[in-house]
Amino acid sequence: MSPVQEFVDAAIQENKVVIFSKSWCPYCKKAKSLFAKEFPDVEAKVYELDERDDGSAIQEYLLAKSKQRTVPNIYVGGNHVGGNDDVQASFKSGKLVTLLAA
Repeated sequence: MSPVQEFVDAAIQENKVVIFSKSWCPYCKKAKSLFAKEFPDVEAKVYELDERDDGSAIQEYLLAKSKQRTVPNIYVGGNHVGGNDDVQASFKSGKLVTLLAA
């Protein structure tokens, strides 16, 4: 297992919410804003891939792991939720609250 795989897998296991993001991405900003506004007591661990030397390697591994190339790439309670549209829909349906409570 590569250091990138170990890093990503550990981040997903050790944090309730993980958002793999890019600092300039408007969809990432919407997803981060949703967690900050609706779940202020839940720490969302954010990794800005464009600010990391291993950002492209992380994105390649996330594609292999989640079948999703784009950011944000969001995990809640170890489960892949998807991108911004997925997390917004999950919030509206009440599924996100369930995942956070698990």
